[in-house]
Amino acid sequence: MTIHSSHPFEPDDAERDPIRRFRGRVGGSVSLWTAGAGAGRAGLTVTSFLVAAGEPPRVVVLVHPDADLLDRMEETSAAVVALLSWRHRDLAEVFAGQFPAPGGPFRRDAWEQTDWGPRLVSTTSWLGVRVDPGSRRDVGWSVLLEAVVGHVEVGEDLEPLLHRRGRYVRL
Repeated sequence: MTIHSSHPFEPDDAERDPIRRFRGRVGGSVSLWTAGAGAGRAGLTVTSFLVAAGEPPRVVVLVHPDADLLDRMEETSAAVVALLSWRHRDLAEVFAGQFPAPGGPFRRDAWEQTDWGPRLVSTTSWLGVRVDPGSRRDVGWSVLLEAVVGHVEVGEDLEPLLHRRGRYVRL
C-alpha cells in the first residue's frame, strides 16, 4: 500500500479549471449564513461575500442556486451572517455538506433565534441582514444577492477561520 501526499482522484494542476485555481488563491474569511426558524432553518458556509460600507451598509453574497439557504433567504428576506473561528472548522464542513449531520446541522451547537434568523451562540462577530428583493441575479454558476445590514456585533477575533486553496488555514 502507498500513502499519497495528495488526493488520489484529484486531477493534475494542468487539467484543472484555471479560474477555479485562481479563485482558490484569493482566500477569505469563512462565514456561516443562516435563515429561517424552527424546522425551516437553513444554513450554508460561505466565503464568497463582500461587505460594503455606506449608508446603509450592505453585503453582497454569491450562493449556489440549489442551496436551501437561497430559498429561505428569499422567503424570509433576512439572514444572519456569522464569522467563524478556527474552532468552528468541523461545523463549517457540516454546513458545506462535506461532513454528516445526523439530526441536521443545527443540532451541532447552541443557537438563538434572532429577528434575522438563527445565530450560532459561540460566534462573536455577526450581522443581521435584510435581502434586497430586486437584487437577485445570476452570476456565473451562482446567484448574487444584495442585503442591507440591520444589525452589527463585532467581538474578539483571536483565531479567525480562513479558507484558501481548498483548505482551512490560520493566520
